[in-house]
Amino acid sequence: MSSMKLWVEGARLRTLPLAIAPVVLGSATAASLDSFDALLSALALFVALSLQVGVNYANDYSDGIRGTDENRVGPLRLTGSGSKKPQAVKSAAFISFGLAGFAGLVIILITAQWLLVILGLASILAAWFYTGGKNPYGYAGLGEIAVFVFFGLVATIGTNFIQTGLIDPLAVLVGGAYGFYASAVLMVNNIRDIKTDKQSGKITIAVRLGDRGARRLFVFMLWMPVVVNLMLVLFYPATVIGFLNLLLVLPATLIALDGKGPKELITALKLTSFAGLGFGVLVGAGIVLVSFSL
Repeated sequence: MSSMKLWVEGARLRTLPLAIAPVVLGSATAASLDSFDALLSALALFVALSLQVGVNYANDYSDGIRGTDENRVGPLRLTGSGSKKPQAVKSAAFISFGLAGFAGLVIILITAQWLLVILGLASILAAWFYTGGKNPYGYAGLGEIAVFVFFGLVATIGTNFIQTGLIDPLAVLVGGAYGFYASAVLMVNNIRDIKTDKQSGKITIAVRLGDRGARRLFVFMLWMPVVVNLMLVLFYPATVIGFLNLLLVLPATLIALDGKGPKELITALKLTSFAGLGFGVLVGAGIVLVSFSL
């Protein structure tokens, strides 16, 4: 690959829908309160995308220097494959975090919500220490929880908050529902890597539960947003379009239950990532349609 293609591969573009969906949901719930702000939404999206790319590069660097990626099956890793020098990958991670921090500072200057500084710092630290530092929490089975909190709740509620100035219960509900999709993406990735993670001392939830237990938890994560969607239809009938997501959830479920191997699990990961985006776009659209019709 060319140098640029290598960096694009390392950024893991297939995970970017995870950053887009919570911003869409947060903006949709803000719109339902007549508080939508296009500039703030765009800045929130830039922050989310930069953090996602940053954590991908940080994970690539940290796992690479630890040797975790030496025997893994899946897409190319820049550090583990020797395609890029570790320091260059580390720098790419911190550049991405820096861009997220700059956009976050612009949001704070516009909204005058200075407490967001703490939230921003916490998000960057969580992104780095997932696999970075001496005691990364991703190696202790806490990765899915952190993803649920930061890429689900924090990203959705935060996007809503900078536009409304309040904690919206609807944003909490849909953010939590979306958090299951974000966690499911990490879970299916870790299911694929159970054998190599165990060998390298990376004790994820998937390693702790074993292949069968982890697959069951993955399916649970896939279907929890569907349950929340059922609840939403009672109050926001147009969110029924969210059930189109089943076209992605069902095949991902079948792959997990059929005990497919690493290559098929990569397909399940892609399906889950786009299911998360589908939930954000479809449910968000449903919420906005109902709100505008009132």
